[in-house]
Amino acid sequence: MIDVMREQLVAVYKNHAGDVISFQTSGGRIISYRKALQEAEEGTITGINIQENAAEGDTLHGSFESQSISALPEYY
Repeated sequence: MIDVMREQLVAVYKNHAGDVISFQTSGGRIISYRKALQEAEEGTITGINIQENAAEGDTLHGSFESQSISALPEYY
């Protein structure tokens, strides 16, 4: 049985207003916020939690040992 390597988020991409629009994974992929949410739900991406927010829909929150999503390197 082949063990599937799981990725983590390593960088965040923001638009000019400072909103998160996409992420870079440890595998080098650039994925949208929605794709990151989907893959976190599926267990493909590890190290993040999903919090449900009735007003805003599901949102991603970091649960890294020493950092959170807000601590990831930012690119604009």
